[in-house]
Amino acid sequence: MKKVLLFLFLCASTLSMQAQKFALVDMDYILKNIPAYERANEQLAQVSKKWQAEVDALTTEAQTLYKNYQNEVVFLSAEQKKAKQDAIMEKEKQAAELKRKYFGPEGELFKKRTSLMSPIQDEIYNAIKDISELRGYQLVLDRASDHGIIFGSPKIDISNEVLSKLGYAN
Repeated sequence: MKKVLLFLFLCASTLSMQAQKFALVDMDYILKNIPAYERANEQLAQVSKKWQAEVDALTTEAQTLYKNYQNEVVFLSAEQKKAKQDAIMEKEKQAAELKRKYFGPEGELFKKRTSLMSPIQDEIYNAIKDISELRGYQLVLDRASDHGIIFGSPKIDISNEVLSKLGYAN
């Protein structure tokens, strides 16, 4: 009886595996062919460069204060030393806080990237979802991000179809 149940289970699982359909997409390829994505990346790079310059300016100020302190330390009283040390530490703290504000995990760059990229990613996701529902795919893998894919037949790559659905003919 156990053998019969095992045989039936194996037959049923084999049939269900044969019915599944898979597809591949190359997100890097898709994103490179979407002009809005390239513009968003350029905008992020410009904002990042501007913010990094602000952080660098504060860091440079702190370094200048420290160099001046080192040059003058022998001539300063205890109170003056303490005041200069406090000023240096305050400037370093300001630079660290600004860096965290702009580049931290929940910083301005993260928020900006999310606001610029989410609509593009949502549009791509919806296109892939529509194609998958139309063609009956149970699974769509991204060959660009999954290093576990050693070979994928070009026949199951729907990247160009996704681009066409988004209005970017290739």
